[in-house]
Amino acid sequence: MKSSELRQSFLSYFESKQHQIVESSSLIPGNDPTLLFTNAGMVQFKDVFLGEDQRPYTRATTSQRCVRAGGKHNDLENVGYTARHHTFFEMLGNFSFGDYFKKEAITYAWEFLTDVLKLPKEKLLVTVYADDDEAFDFWHEMIGVPKEKIIRIGDNKGGRYQSDNFWAMGDTGPCGPCSEVFYDHGEHIWGGPPGSPEEDGDRFIEIWNVVFMQFNRSVDGTMAPLPKPSVDTGMGLERIAAILQNVHSNYEIDLFQNLIAASAKAVGTDDLASQSLKVIADHIRSCSFMIVDGVIPSNEGRGYVLRRIIRRAVRHGNKLGQKGVFFHKLVEALDIEMGDAYPELRKLKDRVTSILLKEEEQFAKTLDQGMKILEEAISQLGDKKIIPGETVFKLYDTFGFPADLTNDVARENNLEIDEVGFDKAMEEQRNRARSASNFSMDMSGGITIDSVTEFTGYDNLNAQCEVESILVDGVAVDSIEAGQFAAVVLKSTPFYGESGGQVGDKGWLRGTGAFKVSNTTKQAKAHLHQGELKEGRLSVGGLVTGEVDRSLRMATTLNHSATHLMHEALRRILGDHVTQKGSLVDPERLRFDFSHFEGVTPAEIEQIEDMVNEQIRLNRPVETDLMDVESAKAKGAMALFGEKYDSEVRVLTMGADYSIELCGGTHVKRTGDIGLFKIVAESGIAAGVRRIEALTGKAAIDSVRHIESLLGGVAGLVKGNKENAFDKVIALNDHARSLQKELDFLKGKMAALAGADLASQAVDIEGGKLLVAQVDVADPKELRDLLDELKSKLESAVVLLASVHDGKVSLIAGVTKELTKKVKAGDLIKMVAPLVEGKGGGRPDMAQAGGNNPDGLPEALALVPDWVAERV
Repeated sequence: MKSSELRQSFLSYFESKQHQIVESSSLIPGNDPTLLFTNAGMVQFKDVFLGEDQRPYTRATTSQRCVRAGGKHNDLENVGYTARHHTFFEMLGNFSFGDYFKKEAITYAWEFLTDVLKLPKEKLLVTVYADDDEAFDFWHEMIGVPKEKIIRIGDNKGGRYQSDNFWAMGDTGPCGPCSEVFYDHGEHIWGGPPGSPEEDGDRFIEIWNVVFMQFNRSVDGTMAPLPKPSVDTGMGLERIAAILQNVHSNYEIDLFQNLIAASAKAVGTDDLASQSLKVIADHIRSCSFMIVDGVIPSNEGRGYVLRRIIRRAVRHGNKLGQKGVFFHKLVEALDIEMGDAYPELRKLKDRVTSILLKEEEQFAKTLDQGMKILEEAISQLGDKKIIPGETVFKLYDTFGFPADLTNDVARENNLEIDEVGFDKAMEEQRNRARSASNFSMDMSGGITIDSVTEFTGYDNLNAQCEVESILVDGVAVDSIEAGQFAAVVLKSTPFYGESGGQVGDKGWLRGTGAFKVSNTTKQAKAHLHQGELKEGRLSVGGLVTGEVDRSLRMATTLNHSATHLMHEALRRILGDHVTQKGSLVDPERLRFDFSHFEGVTPAEIEQIEDMVNEQIRLNRPVETDLMDVESAKAKGAMALFGEKYDSEVRVLTMGADYSIELCGGTHVKRTGDIGLFKIVAESGIAAGVRRIEALTGKAAIDSVRHIESLLGGVAGLVKGNKENAFDKVIALNDHARSLQKELDFLKGKMAALAGADLASQAVDIEGGKLLVAQVDVADPKELRDLLDELKSKLESAVVLLASVHDGKVSLIAGVTKELTKKVKAGDLIKMVAPLVEGKGGGRPDMAQAGGNNPDGLPEALALVPDWVAERV
C-alpha cells in the first residue's frame, strides 16, 4: 500500500465511524505559545480537551503534519543516522471529545490494523499503564490479545504517574493512562519488548499510541475524574507505511525512495544508500512545509530553525560533491508526492522554491570558507576529540554555521563539540548586543482588574458612564483631586481601548470634575482611561460624560479601514503567503508589517495603491456581523495565528466580499469615506518581514500637495515648469558629470605640473632621491595621486608629503621598490606622526597618517633627512 493510499484509508475508515475529517493545522501552533512547532495531532484540539473551545463535532480524525526540529522536541541531529527519526512527519490520529472512550478506541485501533491493513495479529503486542486494569481487560477479553502480549508499564520515569504509559498535558490539567501498539519485526533484528533492558532495539516498534484522558490533576497532585473522558491517538504514517511495504527503515518507503532518487539526481550521485541523501530527502519536507505555513529563514525563533535545516541539507549536498545550488529543485518532486494531500503546497510551490534558492545562494557564499576553517581546526586537534567552543562560535558568527551543523561534521569525524564553550561565547555576544529596554508608565501598577467594560463607541462618541474604579500608581482609591494622574475604569465607555494595532482614544470625562484622557488601554476586559484630572473631583460611583476626540478617532478610523483594504491588495498582488506580522493604526498614518521575502518594487507599490483606491472610489458599504468563529472561517474571514478569539467574533466585510477579516476595531461606514490612499514608505525590518507606511484622507492629500510644492520649487531652480522639470534635472546632471570629468582632467594636469616642480626640489641620497615637502592639497585622493606622480618621476626615491587643512595634518610617505629593503614607508610615518599628535602606518612602499597639531609639522619634517640618511 502506497503512503498516499494509507493516509486516505485511515481517514476514510474513521469517517465511516462518524468522525469528522479535519484538515491538518498549520505547523505554527495557533493556540499554544509554549510550542515552537506543531509536534502532534492533538495540538490543534488542545483547547477542546481543556474545555475552552467547542466544535460542532465530538469525533475527529486528521493527518497532521508535524515538525520536531527545535525546542523540547528536537530530532534534527538524529536525522539521517537512524531508521525512523525525521524533522517532518505525518501523524494519523482519531479523537473523541467526551464521546467514546477506552472500549471503542481499542476496538477501532485493532480493527483498522488487522481488518483494514491486514497486519498479522501474532506480530502485534500492546502495553498498558500498570494500574489500568480496565484497558488490560478490554485488550484480553474483548479483543482476544493473549495476556503474555499485554505488557504493564509502571512508573519507570521516577515518581507517581511518571511513566511511558501515562500521558499528561502538563504539570496540572487533563491526563491519563495510555496504551501503545507495537509491531514485531522478527527475531532476526536485535531488541527486546517494551519494558525490557533491550527495549531500545529495533525489533519491536511502536506504531500507535492511544491516550485515555480520564483525570484532571490539581496542583497538590490530586487526580479527579474528568466529567467527560476523552481520547487522543497518534500513529506515524511513515512507520506504518514501512511495515506495510515490508521494509525496515522509513527511508525505504515509496515516498522517501522517490525523494531520495530526486535528491541523488539533483546533487549528481549514484550512491542511493548515502546517509546524506536521507538527510536531504527529509529536510526538503520540513523546509517546504514551514515556508508554506509562513516561516521565513531568519536568525531567531522558527526562522532560525528553518535556516539551520536548509543549511544542513546544503552542507550534505556539498559533501556529496554538489558545489552549486540544488536543494530548491526538490520542491517539484515533493509536490508530486504530497501535493494531492496538501494542496497548499502545490499552490505555493513557486514561492517555496524561490525562498529556498535565495537561502542556498546566501549560504553558498560562505560554505567553502567555513568548511576550510572547520577542517583546519579538526586537523590541529591531534589526539583531542573535542572541537573548541570558540571555533564553533566563530563558524556560527562569521560563516552562518549553526552549532548542530558543526556537530554533524564532528560526528562524521568521531569528534564532539564543546557545547558549554559555545553557549558561553553566545551569551557573551548577547550581553554585548543587549540594548537598554524602553519602559512606559503602567497606570494599573500591574495588578489584575476583574471589571468588564462595555464598549459603546462604534457609533456613539459621547455617552454618560459610571465610574467603576480609580487607580493611582496601581492602588485603588475612592476619589482623586485636581492635578492627580490616574487610570479610570468605567462600567461602559465610548473610548476605544488600544488593541489590534489601533491606538486608544483620547478625550475628556466630564462630571464633577474634568478628566483629560491621554490614552485608553485594555487590561483583560476592562478599559483603562489614563490621564490627569484637570479640575474638580472624581469619585467611584459618580457619573461622567465620556467625550471622545472626534477628529482623532475619525483619522484613526480611516487608517484602520485602509489597512484592511491594503492587506487584501498585498495578498492579491504579492501572493497568499502574505500574513500580518504587526500593525499600528493612529491618527497620523498606518503602519503594516507583513511576511514577504523581498522588497516590494515600485511597480508593485503602484498596483497596491491602484487596487486600494479603486475600492475607495467604488464607495461600497462596510458591513459588520457577529457570529461564531467556525461560521466566520466558513465565510472566508482571515484570522491571525495565535490570536485568542471569543466564542462570538466581529466579522468585517469591505467592498462586497473584497476583504473579510475578524476585527474589533473602529471603521468607516463606506469605503469612499477614506478619500485617498497613498503609500509613503516601504522597507525591510527583519528577515522575511517588510513594512509599509501609508496615509489616508486629508493627510494623504497634504502629502501629495507637499510633493507638488517640492516639485514646483525644483522646477523654479532649473528654470522650467512641473512638466519639464525632470528632463531639466537630467540635463543638469549630465552637464555636471561632464564638468567633473573636465575638472578631474585639469587636476591631473596640475598635479603633473606640481609634481615636476616638486621633483626638482629632491635631494640626493645613497641609491636615489629624497623629497620632503608641505603641499597645499586637501583632498586625500589628490595627495595619493601626487605621491604616485613623484615616485614615477624620481624613479628611485623616498618621498614624504604633508598638508594642513582645517587644522588637521595629513601625512603620506612613499618608497620606491628598490629602496624598501632599507627604508620602509610605514616606519617613516610612525616616526613622524607622533610629532603632530597623530598616528598611522601602512605598507613598506606607502603609508599614511593624520594629526591634530600643525604646529609640530616643521620639526617633524626637519627630522626626516637624518632619519633616512641613517638607513641608506
